[in-house]
Amino acid sequence: MLIKHTYKVTIIAVVFLFVFNIPTSLADQLWREIETKHTIIRYKTDQDLLKFHKSIKYGLAEWNKSPTWSTLSNAEIQKMLIKKIDAIFERTQTILDMKKKFKKLAIIIHSNAEELKKAYRSIYGGECKIRAWYRYRNNSVYLNAKDVFKGMLAHELAHGIIDHYLMVKPPGRTAEILATYVDAHL
Repeated sequence: MLIKHTYKVTIIAVVFLFVFNIPTSLADQLWREIETKHTIIRYKTDQDLLKFHKSIKYGLAEWNKSPTWSTLSNAEIQKMLIKKIDAIFERTQTILDMKKKFKKLAIIIHSNAEELKKAYRSIYGGECKIRAWYRYRNNSVYLNAKDVFKGMLAHELAHGIIDHYLMVKPPGRTAEILATYVDAHL
């Protein structure tokens, strides 16, 4: 019964997309996930993941192999990215002296600035004037694959670490000072 219901829902979704002539494919709208020790990375396309990987220059040289010099598989890119993200997360915890295990942070990677702005509008209902942000409610960092660097990522991860380490969530300005400190000392 459940299989038939799921099948019906899928058919309804495809018919809806066809009838309303939605230009993007259904596959492009589905989020993919990579789980690391401390985070869950969500992205839509392999190209977004590759852009994100190339933008985050951190750690050992072997984690930063350039896909333009060699042909790396998506699995190789994922392995390098997992190591970099966990290393940045752990370094951020060390800088803050806030080492504690808690629920994994989600890193949501959008394809470009326009997609990131759409996400902001759908969540907050206003105009997006920032390049990245952390949202406490769903424990997620929102980024643009084309406009990110290791300091920005560490800054946003710091917000999540700070909010979950302390018993009481600190005032926004205090958290911002600490996150900026991480960015400067990464």
